[in-house]
Amino acid sequence: MLLYEGKAKQIYSTDSENEFVVYYKDDATAFNGEKKAEISSKGILNNKISTIMFEMLHENQIETHFIKSLSEREMLVKKVEILPLEVIIRNITAGSFCKRFGIEEGIVLDEPIFEICYKNDDYGDPMLNSDQAVAMKLATRDELAFLREQTLKINELMKAFFLKMNLKLVDFKLEFGKDVNGNIILADEISPDTCRLWDVDTNEKLDKDRFRRDLGDLVQGYEEVLARMNCK
Repeated sequence: MLLYEGKAKQIYSTDSENEFVVYYKDDATAFNGEKKAEISSKGILNNKISTIMFEMLHENQIETHFIKSLSEREMLVKKVEILPLEVIIRNITAGSFCKRFGIEEGIVLDEPIFEICYKNDDYGDPMLNSDQAVAMKLATRDELAFLREQTLKINELMKAFFLKMNLKLVDFKLEFGKDVNGNIILADEISPDTCRLWDVDTNEKLDKDRFRRDLGDLVQGYEEVLARMNCK
């Protein structure tokens, strides 16, 4: 039974009350849903890439909702209650960060920037500071500290992983949820939809910016990322 449908995925119940099926759609959206398209095979690519990423993180003792891949478009995951927060790490200036602060794109930061946003489409996913998040009861201070520590660790693992494929991890968005035991674990997906990935030598963008900014065929970019993963 369909439980929830988002911009890029559908969530289905299973025979187990503690397990869900995530189905990756071909829908592409940008600018809070203002730009939309259906791009054939995008869901397949994101499912395959996310599977590889979750497996890599598992090997490095990062707890996630991922259980196993079921098909080209589906994965089995643990039931989690998603925290109403989006966690963002920036290693290189790009996207909204440049727009907000008038900063040139492509500057390598001395240390990663950790950001949190309120996950609410009605308000455009606004940025939050920790005091605001605690006041709104979106997370406790201990939970925010854990999210920061875990996300920075994930960042180092992902940077090293992608660098082996001659890719720069520019920035990325993560979502976390609480499992049935109340533990906070990584959820959602890790794909070129949620990460900016640039070729080390050319700075060619192999992520969703191809769709946002009409920089080239999106599927071709995602296929290149997957091909490099499979050759690592």
